[in-house]
Amino acid sequence: MNGDFVDALRAIEKEKEIPLEVLMETVESALITAYKKNFAATGDIKVRVESSKTGFKVYCQKIVVDELLNEHAEILVVAARAITPGASVGDTIEFEVTPEDFGRIAAQTAKQVVMQRIREAERDQVFDEYSEKVGEVVTGIIQRREQRNVYVSIGKVEALLPSNEQVITEPYKFNDRVKVYILEVRRTPKGPQVIVSRTHPSLIRRLFELEVRRFTMVL
Repeated sequence: MNGDFVDALRAIEKEKEIPLEVLMETVESALITAYKKNFAATGDIKVRVESSKTGFKVYCQKIVVDELLNEHAEILVVAARAITPGASVGDTIEFEVTPEDFGRIAAQTAKQVVMQRIREAERDQVFDEYSEKVGEVVTGIIQRREQRNVYVSIGKVEALLPSNEQVITEPYKFNDRVKVYILEVRRTPKGPQVIVSRTHPSLIRRLFELEVRRFTMVL
C-alpha cells in the first residue's frame, strides 16, 4: 500500500461526494482497531495515512515517567530520550511502532471500510433523494410479488406497494407500468425502503387530472 491510496480516496471524494477527511478518519479508526486486534497492542495508538510510498504508519503515545507503573501508557525517561532528546518527566511523546507486516492487514482493512462507507453514502443519497419526493406521483414498473406485497421499480430503488395500498381489482403483472404515490421513506439495515400507494387520495386526484387533460386535448 502506498501513496496511491490517498489519490484513490481523493477520486472517491469527487465521485461519491464523501469528504476526504471523513474517509481518512474512517480508515484510520478501523486501522487502529485492526492493529490492536492483530498485535495485541494497548495504549494510545494512532494510525496515519500518509501521502507517500510508506503508506500507513502506526504511532504510540506514552507519558514520560521516572518509575514505570503501566508499560502500556508510560515510558521511562531514559527510553524516551532515546526517541526524543530532551524529553522530560510528565511529557507525552509519540513514536512509530509500525510492524513490518502491517501493510497487508492495513490494505485489506482499508478496502473493507472504504467500500462500507461508500455504500452508506450511497444509501444516504438515495434516502435524501426520495425523501424529497414524498407526496409526489411517479411512474414505476412492476417487478415482482412477494406474498401479498408488490415491488415496483421507480428508478434507483424497488418501492414497496403493500397490500393495504393496492387496488383489489388490479392484477399488477410483471413489467406493467403504473403510477404510484410516494407515501414515505424508511431507513432499514438493507438501505432505504420507499413505500408507495395506489389508493391515496392525492394519486386518485392526479390521475383524474391527467384524464381530464387528455380528454381536453382530444377535443
